Amino acid sequence: MKTFCSRANPTTGATEWEEEDEDYDYHQEIARSSYADMLHDKDRNEKYYSGIRAAVRRVKERGQRAIVLDIGTGTGLLSMMAVRAGADLCFAVEVFKPMADIAVKIVDKNGFSGKIKVINKHSTEVTVGPDGDMSCRANILVTELFDTELIGEGALPSYEHAHKYLVQDECEAVPHRATVYAQLVESERMWAWNKLLPIHIGMEDRNDKVILPTKDMDMCAGCPCVYDIQLNQVNRNHFTTLTEVTEIFRVDFSKAVSSSPAQHTLQVQATGSGQAHVVLSWWDMEMDPEGTIRCTMAPYWAHPTPNSIQWRDHWMQCVYFLPQEIPVQEGECLCISAMHDDYSLWYKLQCRSDEREVEVLSERPLCSCQAHLMCNRQRFGELNDQQRNNTYIKALKTILKPDAVCLTIGDGSLLSIFAHLLGAAQVYSLEISAMSRRVMGKILAANGLTGKVIVSDKSPEQLTPVDLDNNQISVLIGEPFFTTSLLPWHNLYFWYARTYLAKHLGNEFTVLPQSATLFAMAVEFEDLWHIRAPCRECEGFDVKLMDEMIQNSLNFRESQEAEPHPLWEYPCRALSDPCQVLVFDFYREVPVQSICSAGSMQLLRSGTCHGVVLWMDYCLTKDIIVSTGLTRFHSDMGDCEWNPHNKQGVYFLRSETSQENLTNKQSSIAYSVTFHPRNGELAMDFQLCL
Repeated sequence: MKTFCSRANPTTGATEWEEEDEDYDYHQEIARSSYADMLHDKDRNEKYYSGIRAAVRRVKERGQRAIVLDIGTGTGLLSMMAVRAGADLCFAVEVFKPMADIAVKIVDKNGFSGKIKVINKHSTEVTVGPDGDMSCRANILVTELFDTELIGEGALPSYEHAHKYLVQDECEAVPHRATVYAQLVESERMWAWNKLLPIHIGMEDRNDKVILPTKDMDMCAGCPCVYDIQLNQVNRNHFTTLTEVTEIFRVDFSKAVSSSPAQHTLQVQATGSGQAHVVLSWWDMEMDPEGTIRCTMAPYWAHPTPNSIQWRDHWMQCVYFLPQEIPVQEGECLCISAMHDDYSLWYKLQCRSDEREVEVLSERPLCSCQAHLMCNRQRFGELNDQQRNNTYIKALKTILKPDAVCLTIGDGSLLSIFAHLLGAAQVYSLEISAMSRRVMGKILAANGLTGKVIVSDKSPEQLTPVDLDNNQISVLIGEPFFTTSLLPWHNLYFWYARTYLAKHLGNEFTVLPQSATLFAMAVEFEDLWHIRAPCRECEGFDVKLMDEMIQNSLNFRESQEAEPHPLWEYPCRALSDPCQVLVFDFYREVPVQSICSAGSMQLLRSGTCHGVVLWMDYCLTKDIIVSTGLTRFHSDMGDCEWNPHNKQGVYFLRSETSQENLTNKQSSIAYSVTFHPRNGELAMDFQLCL
């Protein structure tokens, strides 16, 4: 059965109705899931297996039958481990029906269906008794309900319910406990991800201007959401530790667990002086009561074996921004408070020199300035990047004349303020989003610029001459940036907006940027390829049915599309030079006919070609270019450095094993890319030619 879905097209700006298969949503869920990543996580799997063997052995040594409850079974892997370890019966609970169905098939294929019962319910709905889902309470509780923040997937409520209704008192638990750690750091780089900072504009007369954030932005506690990143990719020079790694709290999963809000406050001594900006946090879990089987998410500087860290993307590390930066002196006694509700965690810092009692954290910090609702972490970093801002300022200086009438298009772009301060006669700004209009209005007011830049709530197609005071636009400006954009080419909405505005443009108008170029490059990923690679076998269990399920969901649509990934977090090596695929000329209107490009990329280095990376470069002026992708190669081996403020598009090549795409210098990538102006979609196909 088909169904009609309404969705906003990020490229054209239009609202479209599309006919989708009724299973479209769950295919997307599976295609973009972390199931493959988890199955490839050998450290996780081995530690779980060791912990389960030990738990079953302890139960058997007490002369009891080993009855296992596996919550969030997924593929059924942990239940199969338990049966192979000697468990008598397993109840495998999985709420997501497609996963529950595939778990039944995988369990059967591996010959364990007689001892594993898959229950397609949320664990809080499972019943126990002669007529219930479980015939009796379990004495071994096995779960994998954790995310990067540990508790973000609802682990605490699930454990709380299980101990009350589904497992025996003093049951064994795998994992047995988890410990959350934190470390206070100074980092100007990370702090720039948190809020708008003062921005400097160099003037010809050396009377430099400064754009200041509003007071409420400066005082705002910020976004309540954790920022989960691959801390192992953050250069040690980009932060300074101010405390030692500190154990914040533990959760013992073998005993009753509470999901009620709780606060944990510890006194620590500052090991360095600086501005406290951020709390870095991670966790580890011990699979046995003795703590001999340990799986840790610690980053490289705190890891027990830093030269052999297991890569994983389903569990990373956490960045928590303090509500305000606080000066800290070496040797000073500090109070770090962590509070959690049933799904999230947050931190606060107080100096012991503060005579006030340590405050109770009653509620999560929430954004009060609205900027955090408009900007994500990457966008704040982009707005605060002085080098990037200087590039736009340099370009604007070359094109602006004293009589310039400018129109900027974007979401929360500061280019309108740049244009005014650089001497444009009149500046209009289209802020289509009500949120970005409010935020920009406050920034203008804070800098005494209300009325200097006219902010309009009109969309480009709605704009009338009256909205422009009957002026013709001489300079059309965009970064371009729009909050609805996920992939690099989605910001081509600027091109559609320019087309809608054609009647308002003067005869000799200037547009910045002049054009955009789509680049593609073949790469070998260090680790990211795991998220799309088939697993086939995991700890001796056949999971090929899961591989097939993921591939079927990818074939549903996703295999013909690129995925957005911030590649500064995912090292890769270029196997080809960047290849110019398509050029979009913003001086011209969006054409009616499709724009096509086909050719091949010669591979210059040997390796395993996992996929193709795509990004956009914007030609601001003839000589000034801003890239959203590759910034430089930092070795002769093709190691890449990527723009940290943008996600790049990644097209994964299909292969049954990672070895099938081994290449040499005689190999190439054949490509065919078509931009369809009618719907703004970019159709692409890449094939490895060995």
